[in-house]
Amino acid sequence: MALPNVIHTPWLRLKRVAQTNLILQKNALQWMMGDRPPAPELLRKVFEDLGTTYVKIGQLIASMPSVFPEEYVQAFQGCLDQSRPLPFEQLEKTLRRELGDPDLHFSWIDPQPLASASIAQVHAARLHTGEEVVIKIQRPDAQDILKADLSALHSVTRVLEVIAPKLKHVSLADMAEEIKVSMLEECNFEQEASNIATYRDFLQSIGNRDVVVPKVYAAASTKRVLTMERFFGVPLTDLDAVRVRHPYPDQALMNALHVWFESVRRCRIYHADLHSGNIMMLNDGRIGFIDFGIVGSISEQVWQALMTLSTALPVEDFDTAAEALMQLGATKENIDTEALANELRQFYQQLMFTNNADLSDLDSSLQEVMLNLTGIGKRYGIRFPRSFTLLTKQLLYFDRYTKALAPDLDVWQQGMLIDQ
Repeated sequence: MALPNVIHTPWLRLKRVAQTNLILQKNALQWMMGDRPPAPELLRKVFEDLGTTYVKIGQLIASMPSVFPEEYVQAFQGCLDQSRPLPFEQLEKTLRRELGDPDLHFSWIDPQPLASASIAQVHAARLHTGEEVVIKIQRPDAQDILKADLSALHSVTRVLEVIAPKLKHVSLADMAEEIKVSMLEECNFEQEASNIATYRDFLQSIGNRDVVVPKVYAAASTKRVLTMERFFGVPLTDLDAVRVRHPYPDQALMNALHVWFESVRRCRIYHADLHSGNIMMLNDGRIGFIDFGIVGSISEQVWQALMTLSTALPVEDFDTAAEALMQLGATKENIDTEALANELRQFYQQLMFTNNADLSDLDSSLQEVMLNLTGIGKRYGIRFPRSFTLLTKQLLYFDRYTKALAPDLDVWQQGMLIDQ
């Protein structure tokens, strides 16, 4: 698997290789001393010790039950929720390096994180003006570690192919590229702040008050620290709590869906990571979008292909759906359109038979759906643009939310209304 050269200095690569060797030696010594957990648990522990990039790979393993053995999927479930938190003292060094004395900005910072991810930790805090905020603090050397790890990622894929032979039928290069692009995007908090500002301006331009994004405090934000307004609410997957906060949750969700579709067509960016932790029902009944580290933009070609699929699949016109995917993938290979249509029929039927109102394992189930779709494309030489897979996944998120909260609402029809 070929990966771009992302290592800027030999020293960076050597430093990370040394760190990796130390972690592997430590775990090997523990194993020799009698601490011998099952192989899936051992691999997860090694990945957690290696941090950042490997935690992201662990999240992929946990999200692909159709590819990886059940014992590995179960072992890596913890990677989906939160990464192993770092002591606040380590992050405080980043705060001081980026902002100077934190006491100049904050009257209080909770040392216990609200969330801990592979790139950053989020801590609650309070400004001297009394405003409640959250501080997103990048893990030390996260970007450098990521770049160094990417150069060795081909070795990791060899290990993954051993435990999951099905991966030989999936494009590991595409998986590695997705990891690289998404994580490098998430490392630049200045860009995330710009994304939030762009979306905030868009919401104001359409006069919307039902969907909100957090305010960014620029004086306390840098490329590695992002201070934002704290939202109080619940994730949309907590159905009972959602219904307590809004008398008509289906209407609130319809407003959010309409705004999101508007942003796809009429804003420079759209939110491209709407998993259950990034879209909230706030205590005052509004919908809050958070975490703009991953955003997308869309070409007319991708939009038209998606709209063709949205009209063809519900009426089971799989020949038209196959043609749309072939044009989108711009393949030069001779494709058996009938065979592709049959695979799409099976894919769609499987999707429909799934309990779409079940939000208990939403992120994992949608990861599997997307893997199946890209796997179909790969078998026919079709390489979907990243913008298509990003957009499709967000639509599937909304589709599941609406099945649970607004079963009479047609997500795909909403998109076509925006297009008119």
